[in-house]
Amino acid sequence: MCRAVFVVALVALIRPAAEALDNGLALKPTMGWLHWERFMCNTDCDRDPDNCISERLYMQMADVMVKEGWKEAGYEYVCIDDCWPSHQRDAQGRLQADPKRFPGGIKKLADYVHSKGLKLGIYADVGKNTCAGYPGSLGYYETDAQTFADWDVDLLKFDGCFMDWKSLGDGYMSMSKALNKTGRSILYSCEWPLYEWPFQQPNYTAIRETCNHWRNFDDVYDSWSSIKSIFDWTASHQDIIVPSAGPGGWNDPDMLVIGNFGLSHDQQESQMALWAIMAAPLLMSNDLRDICPRSKKLLQNRLIIAISQDPLGKQGYRTAKVDSFEVWERPLSKNQLAVAVLNRQEIGGPRGLAIRAVPGWKICDPQCNVTQILPQYKEMGVQTQQSKIVLSVNPSGTALLTVTPVSKDFKGLSKLHRKNTSVKRKHNTSL
Repeated sequence: MCRAVFVVALVALIRPAAEALDNGLALKPTMGWLHWERFMCNTDCDRDPDNCISERLYMQMADVMVKEGWKEAGYEYVCIDDCWPSHQRDAQGRLQADPKRFPGGIKKLADYVHSKGLKLGIYADVGKNTCAGYPGSLGYYETDAQTFADWDVDLLKFDGCFMDWKSLGDGYMSMSKALNKTGRSILYSCEWPLYEWPFQQPNYTAIRETCNHWRNFDDVYDSWSSIKSIFDWTASHQDIIVPSAGPGGWNDPDMLVIGNFGLSHDQQESQMALWAIMAAPLLMSNDLRDICPRSKKLLQNRLIIAISQDPLGKQGYRTAKVDSFEVWERPLSKNQLAVAVLNRQEIGGPRGLAIRAVPGWKICDPQCNVTQILPQYKEMGVQTQQSKIVLSVNPSGTALLTVTPVSKDFKGLSKLHRKNTSVKRKHNTSL
């Protein structure tokens, strides 16, 4: 006999987010590309010129983002991670790019990325050194902030290695103030809670007032076990972290690894769907120059991206666990609801879950219109609370739906719905 466990998370709907960092940025979750998970700290450009951390890599990614529809889909940041600098600061104490791998310097790279209509992100560390051992920003917060502004950088990922955890808050707040002081709009991506959680529960009010998004948990790996661990950590801490998210500041579960080597296609769909439900930054780490067409189609799926970028700006959360299924729901604008049903079973074939097991299905009183986005696009039409729809979900896969409440007087709306359906099908890029 199946036993359903329902999670009461009304706090996520009722409690407003704390005041956000007032820099006018990240009003919707950030979208772009970040090098770390795929390219790591490969600095050997003699042996591997196509994949080493160099200006060439970022210029090529910027080119592909424009030519292959990534920019049009909403991905706008090209982000450098660790291992870009020289091991020494210059005579004025400023960070400088490795001269062999970035012969034109970061300003030239920023100009190139901007010429494509995209934005450039860069990496630094709150402590004495970066995680890979390059110069950190401790003692140089204002100098480094001004350097990044002078280079016309648009985003700073600020890591937390080589820093006393008790000083993390002061360091992150100091860099936030230094960035604002430059007068340039620089989106501020923090790792403050990630490094504080091993010692104590972080102050998410202070974090939201300081950062535009923030990492909470372990680095993502190109594996299903890594993705599952992120789901589990997020669900087990959702009462703490979900209320802090909203326009201007977001919880960051780390990079999308879709299009790499470690995930089946069903698992890639699960990561994409749950990142959209979690209102997470969509920062891909893959090789856009050579990506599987199915992965590309998934990452550019406009209907999933619309959930991610929904203007209401509320993070979703896990609402139920039923017979090795998990239900995650996110409230959307116009009283809509996004629902992801994740099959946590990793044996056998597709399994079914009655849609009435979804806690949010109560919005279908008196009726609602349902659209399935994953695994295949399907207009499921007008439904009621008594509907007998059963969702079929592959092992480690996810069914993603949007549910829109409608009134009983649906005659006028039905014509409009049919017209909109034809338009949606023209733009549908789901698999």
